Amino acid sequence: MYQRPLRFNLLPEVIKNLLIINGLFYLASVVLGSVFGLDLARLLGIYLPFSEHFEPYQIVTHMFMHGNLGHIFFNMFALWMFGYALENVWGPKRFLIYYLVTGFGAAFLHLGVTYFEFSMIRDQISDIQLQDILANGQSALLNGQNYVDPILAKANLLLNTPTVGASGAVFGVLLAFGMMFPNQPVYIYFLFPIKAKYLVMIFGALELYNGIANDPDSNIAHFAHLGGMLFGYLLIRYWRNNSSTYRY
Repeated sequence: MYQRPLRFNLLPEVIKNLLIINGLFYLASVVLGSVFGLDLARLLGIYLPFSEHFEPYQIVTHMFMHGNLGHIFFNMFALWMFGYALENVWGPKRFLIYYLVTGFGAAFLHLGVTYFEFSMIRDQISDIQLQDILANGQSALLNGQNYVDPILAKANLLLNTPTVGASGAVFGVLLAFGMMFPNQPVYIYFLFPIKAKYLVMIFGALELYNGIANDPDSNIAHFAHLGGMLFGYLLIRYWRNNSSTYRY
């Protein structure tokens, strides 16, 4: 039978280990990049499955990679801010399952949308051009170059740009916080209070708008964020409908 925790821990075990693991991955990417010129994002970020650079392990490793210091700081701060209360209430096992499911769900939706975008332009690319993109496209991007033809340029970005970050899972955690504690005030910039349920709605609406707008200059995977929220919602609904003792 479920019981509320006797002690409320500000840094519970799973949150603490996720912060450490993400920090170690970021540190490794900085050190290996500066010392050996090794770009870990290219190895551990996730690509479309039929890209030359895709590896199955990337489904997991992309969640622990981040593009820069600001990226990892805000992701880890949000993970702690919204996640520690969830882990205290759910317990470490359930929280970890939730975090991984939302992370995988974010990748699934992101890859699905990316594949759809690529399929819309595939017929405009010859097999020879596609092979050239697969073989040489990423090296061109690394040198700050891309194809002059806009269709080939877009295909190159879709196939050869890795996606990294814990944002999908973090958005899933945000969604869960809003469902668990809907009337809990969250302070924007530590000054302006807003109820958690409204914050979730606003973020969800912004991500949907930006995802549909599909700004070509944006490097944010908006549908990954929506995927984390969607799979988080489905998992919470499943837990609620299939437990006679766990209610919240």
